[in-house]
Amino acid sequence: MISIIIPTWNEALTISKTIETLEEADEANLVNEIIVVDGGSSDGTMSAAKAAGAKAIKCPKKGRAAQMNFGASIAANEVLYFLHADTIPPRNFSADICEAISKGFSSGCYRLSFDYDHWFLKANCWFTRFNVNAVRFGDQSLFVTKNIFEKSGGFREELLMMEDQEIIGRFRKYGKFIVMRRSVVTSARKYFDNGIYRMQAIFFLIWLMYYLGYSQKKLLAVYRSLIYGHKL
Repeated sequence: MISIIIPTWNEALTISKTIETLEEADEANLVNEIIVVDGGSSDGTMSAAKAAGAKAIKCPKKGRAAQMNFGASIAANEVLYFLHADTIPPRNFSADICEAISKGFSSGCYRLSFDYDHWFLKANCWFTRFNVNAVRFGDQSLFVTKNIFEKSGGFREELLMMEDQEIIGRFRKYGKFIVMRRSVVTSARKYFDNGIYRMQAIFFLIWLMYYLGYSQKKLLAVYRSLIYGHKL
C-alpha cells in the first residue's frame, strides 16, 4: 500500500480538488493514506484537506523538506509518494508505482507536463524523460520505499530549495531509480504570473547557482527578488 505525502502552505484553493482527483485516479485502490503536512497556512488549507478526506497535520517546522520528513515519519505504509499540491499523477498511478517496485526499482518519478498548451513548456518537459539528476524537479513527484528513504537520511531540512533533486542522488546509492514513461500534470500558474520565458530563465539561473555552490540563503534571496507571488 502507498502513503501519499503532500506538503502545503496556503493551498486552500487547490488541495480539495487534488485529493478528490487522487482518489479517482487510484484505480487499483493501493492508496489508503493521504497525508497533508501543512507549514502554517492562514487560508484554511488544513480544514479543506480534512473535509476532502485527508489526514491533515501541522508540521512543527515550515519548509518542504521538513514537512515531507514529518509526513514520512508518521506514514503507515512501506511506499511513500511525495506530491506537490498542484500536481496530479496519471490515472492508475498506484499500479505504476507498485509495478516498478516489483521490478526492482526502489524509487522513481514521472515525466512532467503542464496544464497549459504552450510549445516552450512542452519543449522543457521533453527533457524530463531522461534519467539524469540535472533534469529532475519536484513537480515530477517522487516515490520511494520507506526503507530506502530512511537509509538515505530523508530530505535535508537545511535546503530551502532543490531538496527534491538533491535527495535522488542519495536514493541511487541504495537502489535503482526509474523515470516512468507517463507524465504528471502540474499547474503552470507561476508561468502565468511571471511570464513563461522569464520564469524559465529564473529557474535556470537558480539551478545554475545551485550547481555552482551558492548558499541556500543566496538562492532564496534571488528567488524572492525575482518571482512574483512566491511561496518560499
